[in-house]
Amino acid sequence: MSHTPGIRQAQKLKTRQALLDAALTLLEEKSLSSLGLREVTRAVGVAPTAFYRHFDGVAALGVALVEEALGSLHGMIGAILADTGDSEERLDRSVVLIARHVAEQPAHFRFIAREQHGGVGPVREAIAAQLRAFTEEVALAIATEPQSAGWDRQDLLMLGGLYVDHMVLTASALLDAAGPEDEREVVRTARRRLRLVTLGRAHWLDS
Repeated sequence: MSHTPGIRQAQKLKTRQALLDAALTLLEEKSLSSLGLREVTRAVGVAPTAFYRHFDGVAALGVALVEEALGSLHGMIGAILADTGDSEERLDRSVVLIARHVAEQPAHFRFIAREQHGGVGPVREAIAAQLRAFTEEVALAIATEPQSAGWDRQDLLMLGGLYVDHMVLTASALLDAAGPEDEREVVRTARRRLRLVTLGRAHWLDS
């Protein structure tokens, strides 16, 4: 009997994940605003009332999907940015990381790409909050580099935002790639764009 609470918690987490997975599959064909709660519970094989043990509504489920898609990237990108060495090499590794993450979780990133400007306000806000957090993290990391001497906070945030926008653009392009050669070209283009930003950064304070 002492194990019962642990078993129940494990089952609850399993059901929650099943709801997220089912919603993600259904969202391959439709937007979140058109997704019905009963569609999700039917796909999982639970009663509609069971949904509310895990989420307040479809919007809350969407917010959880945003966290699932983007939350794990914070630590990975942070580790790359914290590495010592050449800044351009670190940025190259960030491109490889994004490409790998998109390849491993294409449905999650299609969901993000669609819902970033979609009709569900809490989900739009959750995506925007995640991207702002990425921008802050990147700005803090580049602030420690010698090349950032003399930069003020707004300029650092602007540069961080450029890198984050580039990450989002690269992820979207990878989703649209027709095959391996297209994907390689997306990565090559992403690296060239990053080098262009790096060159501009080196001369930002020249004036």
